[in-house]
Order: sequence, then structure tokens, then C-alpha cells
Amino acid sequence: MTGLTGQIAGSITEVESAAWDACLPHEAECHAYYAACETAAAVSAVGIRSLAVTVSDAQGVVAVAPFFRLDYRLDTPLQGPLRALGEAVFRRLPGLMTLRVLCVGSPYAERCHVGFAPRLDDAARQQACRVMVETLAASAATERAHIVAWKDLAPAEDALLGPLLGVQGFAELGSLPIAVLDLPFADEAGYLASLSGSTRKDIRRKLAKADQVRIEFRGDIAGLEAEIDALYESTRQQSGLDYGGLEVLPPGYFSGLSQALGARVVFALYWIGAELAAFNLLLVEADRVIDKFLGMRYPLGREHNLYAVSWMANVRFCLERRIKLLQSGQTAYAAKLRFGSRLVPSTIRFRHRAAPLQWAMRKLSPHLSFARFDPDLAAMARRSAA
Repeated sequence: MTGLTGQIAGSITEVESAAWDACLPHEAECHAYYAACETAAAVSAVGIRSLAVTVSDAQGVVAVAPFFRLDYRLDTPLQGPLRALGEAVFRRLPGLMTLRVLCVGSPYAERCHVGFAPRLDDAARQQACRVMVETLAASAATERAHIVAWKDLAPAEDALLGPLLGVQGFAELGSLPIAVLDLPFADEAGYLASLSGSTRKDIRRKLAKADQVRIEFRGDIAGLEAEIDALYESTRQQSGLDYGGLEVLPPGYFSGLSQALGARVVFALYWIGAELAAFNLLLVEADRVIDKFLGMRYPLGREHNLYAVSWMANVRFCLERRIKLLQSGQTAYAAKLRFGSRLVPSTIRFRHRAAPLQWAMRKLSPHLSFARFDPDLAAMARRSAA
């Protein structure tokens, strides 16, 4: 395949939506999703603005990916007491601790959406990848970015890009895996039967105590925007994990999606009397539901077992629609595994423009895996080693 050209778009909206969605078909996190995220970020000092890299031939766009610019702190993976150590080093050596990064992917997605036109065969995809990598490298050099990174490559994308990036000197860093629940069951009873006896008993006990909870599914959240934003922030603060700008949503994110995605976005609302106690943001595809975010009011949520209640509500939502996969993201792994989920690995590939520093970062990368510092995953690793 010849005549490929790469281009940097200063906004997702500069890429034609039909061309983007043709390269990434059936995704709820589609062109409209990224455009809504960009709109919310543009009016906020909190959000990170999305850009895009495209590859085209004589017939049009053949490959797309979102990317963003980030001042990345090297202590970002550290959690708990180690974060205090990172803060102390940052205060003394902020220049050494902070790197300008051009990052392919999005802070608003748990996977790197690299997409290709259906008419490309495997060889043409490899060529398009090469042009994309070269275009991003040229942009990084112009901007004097320290690092180019590919964030949260799923196994299929990493199998395609990993060999090419490896040849070009990119190192590998373990990212947080994605929790997914397979639902090949005819009904709720079939799902519960797949769990351990103790887990079944625990779920049934918690559901029996949740008789005061009223569940509502809706796409329009007009009038509830401020409450939903506050519930999300409350839950983020309760988590005990801090990944800096990579986990902060801009104000207007939820209302923007409600308006932009139509039937692909559903909010599950959990009411205790007249009080909104929790919400789930669900992104709905033909064969998958993405449990994107959970927000909860504390201590009310715990008192009414709303995590278990919301989990089972999502399972029922999928089963009623014969949707076989529930994806629930990159946190709270212990509970998700107990409820039957499996973990899908995710990979970061990165390269520092200065070869000596890239050598040093490659040596350090096994010790800086995000999974290494997640408390649930670290505890699992310790039990496995024991």
C-alpha cells in the first residue's frame, strides 16, 4: 500500500465523524463520545483536551487514534505511603519528576482506541501503524516532548503495535487490567449459580436488606447534573487511589454524554426515598455494556449495600438484553473477581527521546507497573507468591 500520509488534528472534531466511526465500528466510545469529552474539557481548567492522529490514502482516512498532551509525574503509579515519598522528591526536584508526554489514547477511556478502515488487510494495517508512529514522533520532536507513550493497549492492539514499537525502541510498562464479566447465562439464577456458595449467600443477604432502594434507568439527567458530579467526586475521594489528572473528569462530562450519545448512554439511578444515593454510567453496545463510572453518597451507599445492588442491577440489565459481556473497568478488583469477573491485561508502550534516559526508564519500568501499586492487585500477587 502506497501513498499514505499522517496528520495531526488539533481537535477530534476536525476528523469527520463517519470516517472515525468507520475505523472504530460499534464502539459506544465513538466520535461523539470523544467530541463530548473535548467540549467538557474545553470549558474547564481540569479537563485534558483530546487531539487526534490520522492516516489517509487517496480514498480518505484509513486509521485514527486519539491522543493528548500531559505533564506526567513519574510518581503517578505510587499509592499509599509511597505517594508521600514521591511528593517529597517532587518538591525538591520538580524538573526531574515531571515529563512532557505525548500520549496516544485518552484519559477518558480504559483502552487505546486505535482504529483502521475495514478495507485494510493486515499488511496495510502494519503500514498505516508505521506512518502513525512516525507522525507522532515528528510531532513530539517539534513540541520538544520528552516521551511518546501509547496508553492502555488492549491485547489485540498490542499484538499489532508491540513488535513495531519494540523495533523502534519503545519500552513496555504494565498498566491496570480491565475487569470483564462473561454472561453466557439464560437468567439471574444461572449467573448466581456460577459463583461460590459464600458469594451467593452474601449477595442475597445484601439484596434482601435493600428493599428501600428504588432503581431508575434513564438517559436524560436534566436537573441532576450537579448531584451526579458530586457523587462521582465523593466516590473518587473515597477510593484512596490517586492517579492525578488521569482520573479527574471535567465538569459537564456526564451531562455532555447524556446529550451526545442517545440510546448508547444509560444512567442507573439509585434512590433512597427522595434522595439520590448513587448512580452508574453505562455505555451500551450490541454485545457489551461498559460500567463506566459509579458515584455514591457516603455513608448512605454502604448502609444500603449499593455496590452489590448496582452490580446485580447491571447483570440483570445485560441478561434482559442478551448482552454477553459486562466491562467494569480498572478499580475495585477484589469485589469484581469475587463476583465472577476476569482480568484482561493492558499495556503501556513508551519511548524517551533521549536515548540514555530511555535506557534508564526501561530498566526501571518493571518496578513502576501500575498493577504493582494497586492495593487489590498487590494483595493478589502476594497471595499468589505465598
